[in-house]
Amino acid sequence: MLVRMRHDPRTCDHVARRTLEGLKTKDILRCLKRFVAREVYHHLTSAFRSGPSASPAT
Repeated sequence: MLVRMRHDPRTCDHVARRTLEGLKTKDILRCLKRFVAREVYHHLTSAFRSGPSASPAT
């Protein structure tokens, strides 16, 4: 999370906006964790819908 807070432009903007709203770093990290979980879930489910890219090695 900390690397993303410093290097990802979208996350930097989000952190700046949340700081101006008065949230503490701990609360911002909690929000970021939720956002990342949603993003990962979206990628996993979209990969599942499109099917496996390679056949399993047996």
